[in-house]
Amino acid sequence: MTDPASAAATSKRSSWCDNGTFSSTLLILLVVGTSFASDKWIPNSQLSLPLLIATGVAAVVTAAGIPGLRALKMGQVIREEGPQAHLKKTGTPTMGGLLVVPVGAVVGSLVSSEGEAALRLLSVAGISLAYMLIGGFDDWRSLTKHTNTGLTPRGKLVLQTAAAVLFLAVAASQGWIPELVSLPFGWELPLGALIWPLGLFVFLAESNATNLTDGLDGLASGCGALVFTGLALQLLLRGNSGDPALAGFCMAMAGAWLGFLMHNRNPARAFMGDTGSLAMGAALTGVALISDSLWALLVMGGVFLAESLSVIIQVWVFKATKGPDGVGRRVFRMAPLHHHFELGGTSESSVVPCFWLVTMALVVIGLILRPIN
Repeated sequence: MTDPASAAATSKRSSWCDNGTFSSTLLILLVVGTSFASDKWIPNSQLSLPLLIATGVAAVVTAAGIPGLRALKMGQVIREEGPQAHLKKTGTPTMGGLLVVPVGAVVGSLVSSEGEAALRLLSVAGISLAYMLIGGFDDWRSLTKHTNTGLTPRGKLVLQTAAAVLFLAVAASQGWIPELVSLPFGWELPLGALIWPLGLFVFLAESNATNLTDGLDGLASGCGALVFTGLALQLLLRGNSGDPALAGFCMAMAGAWLGFLMHNRNPARAFMGDTGSLAMGAALTGVALISDSLWALLVMGGVFLAESLSVIIQVWVFKATKGPDGVGRRVFRMAPLHHHFELGGTSESSVVPCFWLVTMALVVIGLILRPIN
């Protein structure tokens, strides 16, 4: 006969594992442990302090801010054509990016006060906050219209382009962006003036890719924290072309998302919204461009890329195969990619840590195949 106390304890442990607490705790411990190991073994590494400060502040600010978001009626509107299981999330406070992106940007910009390094940090913090405001306006329009769509795609694209062009203009005036892309094994891809349209494309593509990834509890915040950590490590390991100050900024942003993850894990008490996801992509792009880390971002951010490509492929194939009845073929059960696995029967609490594991693997690959110069 089963002991009631034992059954209750087993049920409690199962619930603790199923609701995202266990996996998110492991993720946080992994990132924190990595930062301490880096500070011990890698010269000029000072990752732990900005990480811990940003994590602690973001966790507290988010906890204090969630009731305020509820009071302002910032409840997420769930699209009806999405997975039906997500309808129960309707009303969960969104625009959580307003609470944590400034934390990461401010802590990150204080990593260094020395001349050009400080200017570079301020520029990346500035583009992060600019995209946060664009996402916030988009979220606000969605909430006031009571739909899942805010700004028109063209309107959002214009604002994102304007902010990116301003960042690129500042970077060009300071000579921060080399006209080449460093690759593994000593290879280089000389682009010349093409680096500027490429930089604009990466801003738009990466910010929208992180936006598409933000569809499950803790998915984007966990993946973002891992990619920022990966970029920080490769910046410290690249030799003369490394940048300890930008590495510290990355860890501050990683900490902000870890602090948010404590409240965004399944079941989420708050969503980051476009406010957070667009800012995440902009920060990753800004760091990658001025540190010649586009290759690292491409590899480590492979989950973001896959999520974006799944939408592009789904739309293209559907339109290309559309018959007289207006119905075309679908490559995936639903796009973005995480919904494909959900509709295949994999629970949200399983999909998210699996995507985190894939991101961890890609970060390791990116570190192994990092340029060294």
